[in-house]
Amino acid sequence: MTAIAQRQPAGPISLNIEAIALAVYLVRDAFGGAMRYYTSITHLDALWYVPDGIAMLCLVQFITHCIIRNRSVLATLVLIQIALSVVLGYFMLGTANAAISSFKMMLPVFVGFCFCDANLGTYKKLLSVVAVTFYLSVIGIFLTKYFPMPWIGFKYESFGATREAGRLWWAYGGDDQRLMGFAADNTMAAFFTLISFTLTSIRKSTRWCLFFGAIALYAIKLTTSKTTMIVLALYLILLVFVRMLPERSRFPAIKKIALWSFLSILVPFFLILAASGTVAVPRTTMFSILDRINNSWQLPFVYMSQLMPVGLLTGCGAGCFNYPQKLFSPLASYWVPVDNFYIGTYLMFGLPFVVFMLMVIRATFAVTDVYKLSLIFVVNLFTITVLNYGPATGLLVIALSFSEVFSRRAASSARVVDAVAAGRPRRVQAFGAQSGLSDFGGELPRPAR
Repeated sequence: MTAIAQRQPAGPISLNIEAIALAVYLVRDAFGGAMRYYTSITHLDALWYVPDGIAMLCLVQFITHCIIRNRSVLATLVLIQIALSVVLGYFMLGTANAAISSFKMMLPVFVGFCFCDANLGTYKKLLSVVAVTFYLSVIGIFLTKYFPMPWIGFKYESFGATREAGRLWWAYGGDDQRLMGFAADNTMAAFFTLISFTLTSIRKSTRWCLFFGAIALYAIKLTTSKTTMIVLALYLILLVFVRMLPERSRFPAIKKIALWSFLSILVPFFLILAASGTVAVPRTTMFSILDRINNSWQLPFVYMSQLMPVGLLTGCGAGCFNYPQKLFSPLASYWVPVDNFYIGTYLMFGLPFVVFMLMVIRATFAVTDVYKLSLIFVVNLFTITVLNYGPATGLLVIALSFSEVFSRRAASSARVVDAVAAGRPRRVQAFGAQSGLSDFGGELPRPAR
């Protein structure tokens, strides 16, 4: 495998800016409630924006590696599209604060994209940070069940707007609290438990996965995040299934699972067709999903047709129908919580986002990193009912999952896929399945502990 096709972290004294950025974003957001509270009371609020400063360096690296070195036309078009969308969002939302917030919102995308041509399994120190995040996230959820945390309900200033750490909510129809852990948000506490478990489990034994997977499921149950519970349960079932397969069949199975998970993009549309107009009865199990079907997934398009009809094709710009609009725009009254990543992103970027996703799906055929394939499966299912633009690590993880779309390896493999589809003979590539086999299955020699 060539150095270009498989970019790995260099020597021990080198700096991998994308790994540093991911680590600081992860630590900041997974412990966001505690971080916000303690940096505020110690008057060190500027520390909250350190990850965004590092992400600016990743923007430079994205241009250098993906556009200049890899000569990716798609990377160039994506950069131009994001820049134009920030400008369009400024005119749509009407304030400079909204534009600045939208630009800041998009920075984690470039951190994730910088992982193209890289195998996450080679970032040992980063994976250690992820593992520690998993353990602490679970502990944080359990702690908030028995101890009141000082950051719950804490108010802070951000770009002139007052924001508030999550309050302690109660689940409908029962006495269980929606526990928020160190993240100060129940959905995000569940998300960081899910993502950190996924990345940590790949190198662990099956016994470890089942034991800590059960603990993680119970912790997520305490957050009352049904989507996250379902995704983690499915991940554990498929993990055990794949590890029961012969070793030569594992990697192809993982790739097929990742590819089939893109069908989840269509789930909201089928649900709208099947249940649109069904009355959502408050304080019932189905209230949440029916509210999404009737409001979250449809109302934004109704408002878009009123405010900017052409936006149904072009998008209405970065930040629209997202938190920049809610916090900093005169159009805040039109804001709707768009609880789906793909719908929310389409609203901002329009048809170009559809083209981008087709390229991502095509590039997934070339992915040889089991970490990225596992993340694709997890985020595709998780984002059915979650927008995942905030906190920043959510968007970063999605961008990381899609990053191979900018790699040279993806471009060459895409030509192979096209050749197979056209019936031409396929030449076996050096980046074949064996590069992924060694990264999955806990029954490997000396697995990481």
